[in-house]
Amino acid sequence: MSTEDQGQETPPSALLRQDIPHSARMYDYFLNGKDNYPVDREAAERVLTVFPSMRAAVWANRAFMHRATRAAAQRGLRQWLDIGTGIPTSPNLHEVAQSVAPDARVVYVDNDPIVLVHSRALMTSSPEGRTAYVHGDVTEPEKILGAAQVLETLDFEQPVVLSMIALLHFVPELADARAIVDRLLAPLPVGSVLVLSHATADLDPQGALKVQEIYNQAGTSLKLRPKAEFESLFDGLELLEPGVVPAHRWRPEESESRLPAEVTDAQVSFYAGIAVKH
Repeated sequence: MSTEDQGQETPPSALLRQDIPHSARMYDYFLNGKDNYPVDREAAERVLTVFPSMRAAVWANRAFMHRATRAAAQRGLRQWLDIGTGIPTSPNLHEVAQSVAPDARVVYVDNDPIVLVHSRALMTSSPEGRTAYVHGDVTEPEKILGAAQVLETLDFEQPVVLSMIALLHFVPELADARAIVDRLLAPLPVGSVLVLSHATADLDPQGALKVQEIYNQAGTSLKLRPKAEFESLFDGLELLEPGVVPAHRWRPEESESRLPAEVTDAQVSFYAGIAVKH
């Protein structure tokens, strides 16, 4: 569904439920953003009570996205399909990509009305590059791949970065998550790259499972997965070094000042990885 189609059906403001917590707004709160409501802050504070390092975990996850984007751009890739974009927080993916490659093209996809409301912040492309936004759902990959904004912005004859950061843990069944990855990768040519991060209970079982319970009680299905299940999402692809690791350990950089100096694997509790299609 296009942004224009969504606007013709129901004004986005009418869909912004303020009576129930919203995962994108909670994530925004963890990032110290302003696009959240009291109900989101209440749920987020409950998460922080059982998992005090949640802000560090979210920053580690976002920092991984920045590093992964730079790494892909430095490999020569110039196109991104970013699904599960979330509320814009600068620098956004296209700003990172275009800082390396000004001609980079990025299509953002999200199904949350609040992201649609803020999508203009995702459209500030460099003159040489291009950005677009699709209001779509990862559980409907065919609609995403067939969206006019995707077909007009990306060239599927050239490699594409498929980026799904902190998204697939909202798909309850592993088989469904695998099918989504396979379908989205299918039309992408050799040399394309898959970038994933995913919450896990491996590293802090007690705290992470309490977080999962809070999300589920709030109406957002959250499924934490062990390392082996997350790795299976990369089946058939070549994982880049260092493989699947906690998000802050994927090619860390010294300049990431948002993270505590001694952040631990348990405090992050996200796995991350990047793989190439051959």
